[in-house]
Amino acid sequence: MGKQRRQFTKEFKVEAVRLIVEEGRRISELSRELGVGESLLGRWKKKSEEGKIDPFPGKGRLSPEDDELRRLRRENKRLRLEHEILKKAVAIFSEEPQ
Repeated sequence: MGKQRRQFTKEFKVEAVRLIVEEGRRISELSRELGVGESLLGRWKKKSEEGKIDPFPGKGRLSPEDDELRRLRRENKRLRLEHEILKKAVAIFSEEPQ
């Protein structure tokens, strides 16, 4: 069986980012101390810097901005498909009968 993914609390993430930003700790150094990958710490720092209200919503939940973006992309895709269908229907019905 595969490894089970480790989960970190929101408080842990916020504190790790605080150590990097406010105390000027290097990501590589903190990574070794906390036992967390450097790339993961970098992602947490980047998310925190993006200025989101809740950068770590947790357990697969999306932030409100990401949720709305996903919904709008899905709607856009549906509308494009409908537009293509209507264009094909117009082309079919505008042909002169043989």
